[in-house]
This record gives sequence, C-alpha cells and structure tokens, in this order.
Amino acid sequence: MSENIAKIKAELLFPSNCTLAESPLWHKERNSCFWVDIEGCRIYEYDWLTKDVKQYELAQRVSLIVQGNGDELILGLQGGVGRYNLATQQLEWIRGMEVNWKTHRCNDGGCDSKGRLWVGTMELTHKTGAGALYCIDVDGRVERKIEHVSISNGMAWANDNKRLYYIDSPTRRVDSYLYDEGPGDIKFERTVIHLDKNVMPDGMTIDEEGMLWVALWGGFGVGRFDVNSGEMLSFIELPVPQVTSCAFVGEKLDQLLITTARENMTAADISKYPQSGNIFIAQAGVSGVPDNRCAL
Repeated sequence: MSENIAKIKAELLFPSNCTLAESPLWHKERNSCFWVDIEGCRIYEYDWLTKDVKQYELAQRVSLIVQGNGDELILGLQGGVGRYNLATQQLEWIRGMEVNWKTHRCNDGGCDSKGRLWVGTMELTHKTGAGALYCIDVDGRVERKIEHVSISNGMAWANDNKRLYYIDSPTRRVDSYLYDEGPGDIKFERTVIHLDKNVMPDGMTIDEEGMLWVALWGGFGVGRFDVNSGEMLSFIELPVPQVTSCAFVGEKLDQLLITTARENMTAADISKYPQSGNIFIAQAGVSGVPDNRCAL
C-alpha cells in the first residue's frame, strides 16, 4: 500500500462476535443501524441515541436487509426474498426465484432508484459459477441479469444512475455496467478496480463524490477507490482480516459502519484477531448518499 494513501482509524461500535456479519443499513426513520449475522440467522438493530441493541431471530440464513415501508424490512434469505415486520416479528415470503434453496442462498444486494430489488445468489460451498444476479421488479417479475456468478456481492449505483458497480468476489474485481434507469437494463462496460491475489472485494457503498468504499476480505480494512483511475485514495484500518461490508450511517451520513466476520477461522486465528465478527465505526471525511427504498 502506498505511503500516500490517507489512513483512517476505526473504533469498535458493538462486540457482536458474529460468524458472518453483513448488510449494514442506516434506517433514518428509526434512527438506527441494522446488520445481519448470516450464519447466526439473526438481524441486529443498534439504536443510534441509546446504543441499545435488539436482536431478531429467524429460521433461515439472512444475508440482505433493505428498507421497505414503515416498520418493514425486505430481506434476502436462504429460501428467497421476504418481507419482515419489525413490530410483529413476522416474515412473509415474496419471491423464490426458482433456485435450489437446499444448496443455495441469497447474498448481497440493493435497491435501484425505481424501487426494484437486485439480489445475488451463491452456492453454500462457494461452487464456481453456481450463482447469479437477479432483479425483482416492483410488480414481482424476476429477471436474471448476470449468470455464472460465484459469490455475488457488493453493488452500488453511480450518483447519476448511469452505472451499476458490481462485485463477484472471487474475480477480485469491481466491474462497471452501463445502466438504463428506465427498464433497468445493464451492459458490461469495464473493470474499474482490480485487487491483488491476497484480497477479495466484498460489500461496498458509494459516497457523494462518486467514490467507492470497498470492504476488503483478507485486507484488514476498507478502501476508498477512485472509479476513474482504480486507485485507492484512503484506507480504514481494522484489527481483523475478514472485512465484509460497509454503509454510511448517522444523521449526516458521514460515518462508516463496517461489518466483519470470523467464519472458518481457527481458534489460533481468533486468539490472534479476537475482535473478528465485531462491528466498527469510522469518520469517513465525506458523506454518503441515502439508500433507495424497496417498493416490492
């Protein structure tokens, strides 16, 4: 890493000890942050003011949270996409996507400006090319957008909605797709970021300046990247290797919530990196943009 890259320190927000924490989300109306533990089948909610933490238990793996209407969250699960009511703690299934859910699960995703849900799938043992990226329209229509994906991961739309940035983690790339906002069509444009062999990109988000913040699995942090040059501009250092995702949170969306994992780590690994699986926060020095709300 270049000495010219600005280093940012992160602080512990909550010691969740998640096996595989993912999908951080800022919920403005509830003034709280959400994230999931995929393997723990659990949703966490952190109250921004009181610092109280609620946990919502599910019967299946949950990998994705996006905001719906009122107290509803839209979830990506092992089994498809569902609507979860935070008040009643009841799950209502929406779509199944014609996937073999015994061997597959949803992974990362997001909502576009039209309220469509984009969600990726992956095979449980990370079988190469066994997943895909889907788009679920507001009328329930499902379209497969990218096939032969291994670990469908982070996505973010450019602030002018003309590009979709997308990660299939084992490729170690962030790819840019030209995006037609009306019908939701995409066309591969180019690779904007290419990482070295020891690091995989995982979840990501975009800031108000159009730069991407990418969680680096195996990389002990989050990098801020220029989408034009592919260069890392700044780096948030973390005391754990498996960094999974990030999202801008807070009233000004100027802090970065960062999730991590301890999946497949040995006892020796945990002893060396005891904060693995915890949730961190950092002052980003720039603000993010509000997430789109799901209209399913």
